[in-house]
Amino acid sequence: MSIAEKVGTEREDNFTVEGMLITDVGGLLETGVLSTPGMIGMMERNCAILIQEFLAEGSATVGFEVNVKHVSGAGEGAECVAWARLDEVAEDRKFRFAVEVREGDRVLGVGTHERRAISFNVA
Repeated sequence: MSIAEKVGTEREDNFTVEGMLITDVGGLLETGVLSTPGMIGMMERNCAILIQEFLAEGSATVGFEVNVKHVSGAGEGAECVAWARLDEVAEDRKFRFAVEVREGDRVLGVGTHERRAISFNVA
């Protein structure tokens, strides 16, 4: 079965807004919130995990394009979900995903993310 046959596969990953995912905008906010880079990082991580199981041994993916809107905030301690769906496969090595982060029913971020397969040496 080719990777292209996996188009439509979805994955969710739960996470808590904490640690390196937080910003206080350089001290301008009284409390920490989910940072845009932190949100994008959770989107990318979820996509990487989704596609990894379909790759050949000795392969992984790297992100090369992110097109995301951060449309709502979430405070420190919020329980969130990163969602991804594989929408397109090109040349069996380029992968386009629809991505979203939610806190409950509220959408925090939405967009697309692209990753490319790379090979590395297995010892």
